[in-house]
Amino acid sequence: MPETPPAPPPSAPRSFLQRRVIDVIVAQATQGITPSKIALTIAIGSAFALFPILGTTTLLCLLVGIILRLNQPIIQLVNGVCTPLHLPVIYGFIKLGAVIFRVPYAHVGIRLMNHMFWDDPHEFWIRFGTAAFHAIVAWAIVAPFWITLVYCVAYPTCKEIARRRVASPGCGDHSVHPVP
Repeated sequence: MPETPPAPPPSAPRSFLQRRVIDVIVAQATQGITPSKIALTIAIGSAFALFPILGTTTLLCLLVGIILRLNQPIIQLVNGVCTPLHLPVIYGFIKLGAVIFRVPYAHVGIRLMNHMFWDDPHEFWIRFGTAAFHAIVAWAIVAPFWITLVYCVAYPTCKEIARRRVASPGCGDHSVHPVP
């Protein structure tokens, strides 16, 4: 009787982050997009995902992705992953903008801003439009450094993931195969 080969050990269940983030990036790496382009997409996408105006990041990521010919699934994925950081970063950019422009930082709660927006939109834009402009300037100063830092971390990581993926195409998701 022929012996049946032993069954491979069951693999550990993959986490949400592995399935929804890492696997998407790895799949793109094995479908012709270079590690350099993936790293650039992650770096630029994360910078625009932290733009200090609420409700603008999806459109900004879409536009910058189209203009720079970046991978849209990855840039929008990065935008989504950065969402929890967005409010604290906006707060930081508002404070940094106040420092850059040497204006006093006035702490105002979200409730007051909401009431002002609906009760007196003109006053809202006078009072908070300047703070938004200062935050955007702070972001514009920080963004190139952020992009450089993220790229320098992401590129070697993407390159190694692509190297390992091509070296062992049988592991992980079997529906993704390296391009010859």
